[in-house]
Amino acid sequence: MNSSSIKETKKDRIFTISNYTFLSILLVMFLYPLVYIVSASFSSTEAVTAGKVWLWPVDFSIEGYQAVFNYKFIWTGYANSLFYMIVGTLINITLTILAAYPLSRKDFYGKNLFMMLFLFTMLFSGGLIPNYLIVKELGLLDTRWAMIIPNAMSVFNVIITRTFFKSTIPDELLEAAKMDGCSDFRFLRSVVLPLSGPIIAVMALFYAVGHWNAFFNALIYLRDQNLFPLQLILNNILVQNEIDPTMMGNLEEEAGRAGIRELLKYSLIVVASIPVLIIYPFVQKHFVKGVMIGSLKE
Repeated sequence: MNSSSIKETKKDRIFTISNYTFLSILLVMFLYPLVYIVSASFSSTEAVTAGKVWLWPVDFSIEGYQAVFNYKFIWTGYANSLFYMIVGTLINITLTILAAYPLSRKDFYGKNLFMMLFLFTMLFSGGLIPNYLIVKELGLLDTRWAMIIPNAMSVFNVIITRTFFKSTIPDELLEAAKMDGCSDFRFLRSVVLPLSGPIIAVMALFYAVGHWNAFFNALIYLRDQNLFPLQLILNNILVQNEIDPTMMGNLEEEAGRAGIRELLKYSLIVVASIPVLIIYPFVQKHFVKGVMIGSLKE
C-alpha cells in the first residue's frame, strides 16, 4: 500500500529550512560554552591564560582536577551539598504534596482561604532581616537546618502540583475508592502518588537543582566552614580569590596565583555540574509532561 503524504508548498519548505537553521544556530550558541569549559578544564595553565583554547583541549592536562581534589574543603562542600540536596528535596516534596493535595480536593472546606494565604506569601515578604531574626530565634544559625527549613516549601510549586492533581486525578476515582473503604491518606499513598510520577519528578528536579546551586543562605546563616555547601566554597575561590596554599602543590612553580585561579575556574565548574548532569537524564522523560500538565491545565 502506497503511503499518501501532503506535498509541501514552497512557503512550507522555506519555513522548515529557516526553522532548522535558527534552531541549529541556537544549539551552537548554547553548546559551545559548555564544550569550551570542558576543553579548558583539560588544558594546561599556559594554554588557558594565553587564550589558545577554542574547541579542543590544548596541551592536555589534568592538573586543574588534581589541584581541586587535593583541596579538602572541596570534598567537604560536596558532601554538604549532597546532604542539603537529598534531605532538602525529600522534605520539599513531602510538604509540597501534603499542601497541594488537599487544595486540589473539591470537598476541602476553606481551601480558597488557604490558597489566598499561600499567594499572599508570594507577593509580600518580611525581607531579609526578619527572616534572619526568625532563623536566629529558632536556633538554626550555623546548623545544617538553616539551609533546609527556611525554604522547605515553594508556593509556586504547590500551585503547579495542585493543578496537576486537579487535572489528572478524577473525582470518580476517589468516590470508587471511598466506596471500598479507602481513607484519604490511603488514597493519597496508594492511588495519587503512583499516578503523579511526572509532576513529582519535575518538582524533585526543581528542588534538587535549587539546593545544589544555593549559596546565599549559606552566606547569611553559616559561619562554620565545615558546613559550607560546594557553591559557597566555589564562590570564595573564584570570586573572592581565596585559594588555600594546599591547592597549589607542585603547580606553584609553573604558574602563579592568578594562573592557578584561571586553571581552577573551569575545573571547578565541571566538578560542580556533574551531579545535576547525572540527575537530569532520569527525570527528562517526565519533565515536559509534568510541566505542561501542571502549569497549563486547570
